[in-house]
Amino acid sequence: MTDRDPLVPALAGVLVDVVWWLESCGDDEVDPDSAVKIMESVGGELLRLPSGQRERLVQALADLADAEQGPARREFLESFPSAVGLVEGEES
Repeated sequence: MTDRDPLVPALAGVLVDVVWWLESCGDDEVDPDSAVKIMESVGGELLRLPSGQRERLVQALADLADAEQGPARREFLESFPSAVGLVEGEES
């Protein structure tokens, strides 16, 4: 299913890229405590979305993962929903 509003997949992709960047930064680039606080805040806000919007986001992430050519980013996109608690599953 492709989202008809291009804003949803665009924002989902940006969100994933920011979280991926925060996870991969060294301590000299971003304070680790700040990075954790930001990621916890992102996860908390996503969990407050109404269920239909969470489902729409999860679908947008799945669509992005399906279209992704880079294996590392595809894997991160696939693991993101469970890592932030949007779906049940093991955290990566």
